[in-house]
Amino acid sequence: LLSTTGFTPHPLCPLSKPPCLTRSFNALEIAEVELQDKLVTQQPQEDTSSRYVKFAKDNPVANNLIIATAKTAAADLMAQTVFGGKSLMNFDIQRSFLFCVFGGIYLGAFQYAYQVNVFKRLFDVDKFTKQSWGKKLRDIPGLKALGAQTILDLTVLTLVYLPAFYIFKAIVFSRSTDPLFWIKSGIASYTTNFAKDEADLLKVWFPADLICFSVPLYLR
Repeated sequence: LLSTTGFTPHPLCPLSKPPCLTRSFNALEIAEVELQDKLVTQQPQEDTSSRYVKFAKDNPVANNLIIATAKTAAADLMAQTVFGGKSLMNFDIQRSFLFCVFGGIYLGAFQYAYQVNVFKRLFDVDKFTKQSWGKKLRDIPGLKALGAQTILDLTVLTLVYLPAFYIFKAIVFSRSTDPLFWIKSGIASYTTNFAKDEADLLKVWFPADLICFSVPLYLR
């Protein structure tokens, strides 16, 4: 059979010693495995930003809660250390925790409920937010919906967020345990600071909302 196929045994690999052929096949298998490993390593790897986008799309509520809570914690950290002049050794952890709770409940849960769930029912936000910026600028109905969302959000910020913030601030800083006092003190601060707060709110959140309500929903 070997002579008909033209096979000529190598002088160093006689027919009486098949392990030589076995070693050759083993070498081929090893080379094939190494080639497969090399091809796998050359495939594009998923970077951190891609993993985050996937997480945000799959878990929009959790993503929003994490951002809102972390943002509030960072804001209070800056308020205590940069503006308040406190060292990290004197950092008020209890106060920071309370502000994190406020950020998670109001900014994370409540704002997500109306800015995403309610606005989706009132406006065709999916179509507008998925377009390129060039198409958005030519989408007249989408731009009208963007303006309406911005006005509604500024109204909620004025009539709900600011009073809630000042009442919560009274809970944190006052030594009273009387809820009625918290409400009265919060509303009094809200009324006193209304003109300045409203001007600042418009300066910051009018342009910010135009961007916020233009990006994909999972980033809102």
